[in-house]
Amino acid sequence: MAVKSKNKKLDKVMKDFRLFAKNFIKIIDNNGDTIPFTLNPEQEQFTNEMVKYNIILKGRQIGFTTWSLAYMLYSACTKPDTNYLMMTHHNKVTQSLLRRINKMYNSLPHDNPKYSHLFPKKLISNRDEIYFDNGSRIQVATAGGEDSISGNTFELIHLSEMAKYPNEAQEEIIATSIPALAKNPNSKIIIESTAMGYNVYQEMFVKAYRGKESVWKAHFYSWLAKAYSEQFKHSFDEAETWYKLHNHGKRLTYDELEHDERILRDKYKATFRQLMFRRYYIETNSLEKFMREFPTTPDEAFAESNNAVFDTKKILERLQNVIPPLETKEIYDELPDILKPYINNSLFIYHLPKKGIKHYAGVDVASGTGGDNSTMAIYNADGQQMASFYANEIPVYKFAEIVNSLGRYFNYAFICVERNSYGLPLLEKLRKEYGYLNLLKQKIFDQKGKKKLQLGFMTTTTTKPIIINDLKENFELGMINIECVETLEEMKIYQEVKGKMGNKKGANLHDDLVIATAMMCQAMKQSKYYVDI
Repeated sequence: MAVKSKNKKLDKVMKDFRLFAKNFIKIIDNNGDTIPFTLNPEQEQFTNEMVKYNIILKGRQIGFTTWSLAYMLYSACTKPDTNYLMMTHHNKVTQSLLRRINKMYNSLPHDNPKYSHLFPKKLISNRDEIYFDNGSRIQVATAGGEDSISGNTFELIHLSEMAKYPNEAQEEIIATSIPALAKNPNSKIIIESTAMGYNVYQEMFVKAYRGKESVWKAHFYSWLAKAYSEQFKHSFDEAETWYKLHNHGKRLTYDELEHDERILRDKYKATFRQLMFRRYYIETNSLEKFMREFPTTPDEAFAESNNAVFDTKKILERLQNVIPPLETKEIYDELPDILKPYINNSLFIYHLPKKGIKHYAGVDVASGTGGDNSTMAIYNADGQQMASFYANEIPVYKFAEIVNSLGRYFNYAFICVERNSYGLPLLEKLRKEYGYLNLLKQKIFDQKGKKKLQLGFMTTTTTKPIIINDLKENFELGMINIECVETLEEMKIYQEVKGKMGNKKGANLHDDLVIATAMMCQAMKQSKYYVDI
């Protein structure tokens, strides 16, 4: 049982983490001063909103590691026989955190007779753990080191800076952490990190943030968080002094703001002091590094501009303005039966077709064995995306049925199919089995030099740069309006490396929707219709 006191006021402190932290725990602030640990607004918000499975994306040094160490110490003191684990990306960081939590423990008023009975004594304190005489234990570990999770049961697991863990270890650590949580309503796991490109952490956060049936709750804290005003006060003062030095002693004004700064000011309510700090940081580092370490939005945090084919800023802006797909109940009765199992699972419809309007579609076909996705992108004649389909476990013969049904539903859409090893059997089924006539034909020359037409579009080292450039032009000039978040996510990481184009970032990172959309652009470019509607 937890320690109780005859003093009601003291009992209240022991039952409330915020009061316990403020009254008993001391921390070192950014000025090097020892102060009571009073939660900043973002720490307070997280305390109120945390659930069992939490994943945090944040800017630098907002204080969640400090929060977690304090929360573990509080819980270990007030809940006997409970275990806690803090994991970091590097052994030096792990040992630094162990020293910090020991310092927090030492700051408790052990010598005050009024309080000393409230805090358990240390029985073991080494480089791996602190073990108290009430049976509670706080452990620290380093990702990629010895397995500290399996065989244990934890009330709280905190995976700090997970994006910096070895990518091959991230998935395994998650898989072992979840079963290690105590089977009670109060146990929690916290994954917390700044962004470091594309990895398991990024996939998990984006899925949770987009709300795609994830069990994880996404918590995002931007560089405009209130905590930075106090914690970065010295840096903000330094930035303001620097700006005044180069601008005749004057502070930044609205008339002097660049385009992106005006968006930050108008849309995100950034102060001029924050914007001067941003300029100062970019001047000493880079815009890309600022976006990663001090993001305004999650999409900005994960953006990478190196070798990017598509304009990252335009993608991020589009991601902020996409519309959600129509709800299942809105379209269920409208669609053919063959499509109903896929609604808002693999098939996402943004607008219903209007009578007499031409539609264009692109198709990229995969094997259906769980690797690449088979994809279809459908747009109307104005360039508005109408629907998106992607799935990686649908065999070619079944995908042909889906493509036929979607094409006919969207006013017998003019379809461009990539003519690859899986696209050929799909084309054959569409034409011979389903009698689908509205298919793109590509002009080629045979061995005798005679020009002929063949169904589908063949991508080669010559034609691929052309279709990708056409997609880039259509997107960046606003000639097509993409609504599919997955397509935009693939475009963010679509790169050109040594003359070769594609997504080069590892497993589970596809470019199939990019190719389907590029195929659609070719269909729109030909602007043909072999049938009447």
